[in-house]
Amino acid sequence: MGASFEKLKIFTCNANPELAKEITNYLGIPLGDSQVIRFSDGEVQVKINESVRGKDVFVIQPTSQPANESLMELLITIDAMRRASARRITAVLPYYGYARQDRKARSRDPITAKLVANLITTAGARRVLTMDLHAGQIQGFFDIPVDHLLAVPILAKYFMEKGLDGGNTVVVSPDLGGVTRSRELAGRLNTPLAIIDKRRPEPNVAEIMNIIGDINGKNVIMIDDIIDTAGTITLGAEALLEKGAKEVYACCSHPILSGPAIERLEKSPVKEVVVTNSILLPEEKLIPKIKVLSIAPLLGEAIRRIHDDLSVSSLFT
Repeated sequence: MGASFEKLKIFTCNANPELAKEITNYLGIPLGDSQVIRFSDGEVQVKINESVRGKDVFVIQPTSQPANESLMELLITIDAMRRASARRITAVLPYYGYARQDRKARSRDPITAKLVANLITTAGARRVLTMDLHAGQIQGFFDIPVDHLLAVPILAKYFMEKGLDGGNTVVVSPDLGGVTRSRELAGRLNTPLAIIDKRRPEPNVAEIMNIIGDINGKNVIMIDDIIDTAGTITLGAEALLEKGAKEVYACCSHPILSGPAIERLEKSPVKEVVVTNSILLPEEKLIPKIKVLSIAPLLGEAIRRIHDDLSVSSLFT
């Protein structure tokens, strides 16, 4: 597998230890020995139970729900690694929380995605490895190198194996902002593209307006970077079926699935919801409609290439 892994160490916090184990299994190395525990008042305490001096350290932690807890665990772990003389620390964020606060939409709004980038850098990270940022320009919020992975090839492979490609299928973007991602999936599946033009009167409330493109009699795949409360996906599916779609599938990189999401998906006409394991889903959210694909081989390969100073972008060409 290329260069020696003697200097490579992979550690995990508490947000998604299963993914970290899958990555270390893929690479054939043990998971680093550390603990992230709490004092009785809730403060985070990190214990690193092995030497990391001079090592190339990767800390795996999606900043998913509870976002603030996950973020503090990551920051304190990075700080501990830096003080323990790690040669280089890479923050591996399969899901980058606070990414939706990436600009000032109204007066006096914070730009929290930038604040989080500053915190990670200040803590001592020297690289970031992440996947499907809500907005690509967040890479520029960091003053350190960012490797940005895409889940689209994994999702495309799954739908191809199901026979959902070619002219009988249409990829649909649930809003104008997601057209680039949808075009990428449509290109890989060799399908046409359609767009849902929607108005959002207030946060977490989506209102479907119009469908641009021909979906009559076709199988439809809606793709988004995240599914949070599932309002957009369920309303979109209903509108697509009203316009003559045959079957509706949905997919996303990051299954946040908060609030009424599971109930909405269960009641919705969506046939299947395909997600990745960037965020660890508790047992009660793993309903039969949800199919989870692993990103461990993708992250493992990216970690190997970063460690060996090889190109990461060539993973997608």
